[in-house]
Amino acid sequence: MSQEIAVVGSPEFTTGFRLAGVRRFENVPDEEKEESLDDAATAALEDEGVGIVVMHDDDLEYLSRGVRQEVETSVEPVVVTIGSGTGGGGLREQIKRAIGIDLMEEDEQE
Repeated sequence: MSQEIAVVGSPEFTTGFRLAGVRRFENVPDEEKEESLDDAATAALEDEGVGIVVMHDDDLEYLSRGVRQEVETSVEPVVVTIGSGTGGGGLREQIKRAIGIDLMEEDEQE
């Protein structure tokens, strides 16, 4: 069974992914994030057909403590955050969590 990518966020954020062919998305307008983002993130995490959930880094602050912890520790599906606050270290940790090995470890040893 192949799994798909799901995108959770504002319509402006999800549009680019939809144009690239992502079929699963949860649109949450900016003015509704405090009320609706928890439900949208939970729906994506509980969807068995989803292997990767993409969210904007800034949207994590709108999540409740429990949902945020679930997003940050989820292994299947793996949650990838992108945006202004995502640094190289954060992406490195997300890749390591997703595949189980540190691909950049060799670069640091040289």
